[in-house]
Amino acid sequence: MNAAEFQQYVKEFSEIKGFDTSTIEQRMLYLMTEVGELSKEVLSVSFHPDAERKENLGYEMYDVVWNIFDLANKLGIDLEQAFKRKLKINEQRTWE
Repeated sequence: MNAAEFQQYVKEFSEIKGFDTSTIEQRMLYLMTEVGELSKEVLSVSFHPDAERKENLGYEMYDVVWNIFDLANKLGIDLEQAFKRKLKINEQRTWE
């Protein structure tokens, strides 16, 4: 599944589950909550790097990405196009 397909999936899933009624601000707060959960899982894996914790870490990463895509949908941002444009910017960019 590419970025455009995933963004469409998120849109449809949100509509089916009723998540499409949340505001931009609410979705941003959900995103921040998921980032907190991801942080907690990273900390857990750093102390106990077992398979179950790593699997949970992947789930939390998915939740963060899902919320970013849902936020993009709410803002009318085509993330696949944004990714392509940003890749070109980064190719010319230098970091010191």
